[in-house]
Amino acid sequence: MKNKMKKIVMDKSNLIECHNRIKPYIHNTPVITSTQINNMTGAEIYFKCDNFQKMGAFKMRGATNAILQLPENKKRNGVVTHSSGNFGQALALAAKSIGVKAYIVMPSNAPEIKKIAVKGYGGELIECESNVESREATAQEIVKSKGATFIHPSNDNDVILGQGTACKELLEDYNFLEYVITPVGGGGLIAGSALAAKYFGQNCSVIGAEPSVVDDAYRSLKSGKIETNSTTKTIADGLNTQLGDKNFPIIQKEVHSIIRITEDEIIESMKIIWERLKIVCEPSCSPSLAAVLKNKKFFNKKKIGIIISGGNVDLNKLPF
Repeated sequence: MKNKMKKIVMDKSNLIECHNRIKPYIHNTPVITSTQINNMTGAEIYFKCDNFQKMGAFKMRGATNAILQLPENKKRNGVVTHSSGNFGQALALAAKSIGVKAYIVMPSNAPEIKKIAVKGYGGELIECESNVESREATAQEIVKSKGATFIHPSNDNDVILGQGTACKELLEDYNFLEYVITPVGGGGLIAGSALAAKYFGQNCSVIGAEPSVVDDAYRSLKSGKIETNSTTKTIADGLNTQLGDKNFPIIQKEVHSIIRITEDEIIESMKIIWERLKIVCEPSCSPSLAAVLKNKKFFNKKKIGIIISGGNVDLNKLPF
């Protein structure tokens, strides 16, 4: 007897439909280059600047697509997520743009600037204790009491497709790229980028860059199962999450490799981006350039796309 389980398709047409769906709500962000950085690395690098995206990060893409894919009866009850950073802000702004209520669960010790941003984007902020269990329990309470739909920051097919549109835009304008490098946290961006590279690139491979101290994605690829971290001590706080059962299979199949980056390398790379590109980037997006700097021989004379994933940084806590 044939297996009647519905297979969720994540193909080229899905990415195209997703991109067309969210275009009215997002920016097609610019791509910039730096002769100085090219000379420094020996590679030809094209920086996709999603730090210029609405709310300052690529996560606006996935949040918007996830809400737009909901049926009208679910939109009426709103959406909820738990996030200490960019996805909470993204869901709040996307929901406001579409006319949907957003409930954002954040740990009480989250930076005040991020709480203010969520409120400023129209989200209803609900604070909880600073652990995963409390976040999940609080979000589920809102699902039950308000009828809101929970949207995961990274382990959601509609979110993955939305995040992939950044790489799609990059490859549509620069289809000669040999590699695209993204940071790895929850896995939504790298999974979406891998799909975009598969369908819109010309023999283009996707590589992840991950902090060494929270290298669960690197270990997951090695072991063949989703690994967790025993520490949270990385300056790249946005990458302090783990893969999920929806994005991990894509990463296993489509991602070339993951390169681990030390804390000092993250800071140095961030500093170079600020100094040479003259743009604001957050620690969580600087490992991608650090991966090239760390592996100059491998990337020598290669044409590389790097996704600058976000620019939401507390200016009072710069590491340099």
